[in-house]
Amino acid sequence: MVVTPSTMLELGTPAPDFKLTDLDGKSVGPHSFDGRKGLLVIFISRHCPYVQHVKGELARLGKDYIESGLGIVAISPNDIARYPDDAPGKLAEMAREEGFVFPICMDETQDVAKAYRAACTPDFFLYDARRRLVYRGQLDDSRPGNGKPVTGSDLRAAIDSVLASREVSVTQRPSVGCNIKWKVGNEPDYFAG
Repeated sequence: MVVTPSTMLELGTPAPDFKLTDLDGKSVGPHSFDGRKGLLVIFISRHCPYVQHVKGELARLGKDYIESGLGIVAISPNDIARYPDDAPGKLAEMAREEGFVFPICMDETQDVAKAYRAACTPDFFLYDARRRLVYRGQLDDSRPGNGKPVTGSDLRAAIDSVLASREVSVTQRPSVGCNIKWKVGNEPDYFAG
């Protein structure tokens, strides 16, 4: 495991379009959430200790905001040939166990992760109603082993601002997690130099 921070993509960046299939076989993309006040895109994996640490809060986020006007989609970009714990069946098992109420999609080509400049799992990208990036950063200050409770406070504050049509604070701390497991030869250029 390589501990990796998120790339902190420039705020205001438009949400890249994508079309992926979720674990139930349904087509999902940003347009699936048209009419919502915001869109949260989460890059996850099953095997990552950082995702394991926050998976209960991810489930609570989904349940707490399901009726709020926020769209949520989780995307798993890892190379499942080398990391079979991130295969669709294992992700579906985690989703059932935790009670995730949002779609989980596989990014087999890793093109969506690259378009979003995702770096780690978990990595969070929150967009407003115009699908402009307003938050990219940590869930909260909790990390595996640091003794701080998992509250989702940073991300929740940003979501609440979006839903209330208020400005999101630009003071944002990077998410930290396991590096995305890129396929050999498919590493993105945004890590160069």
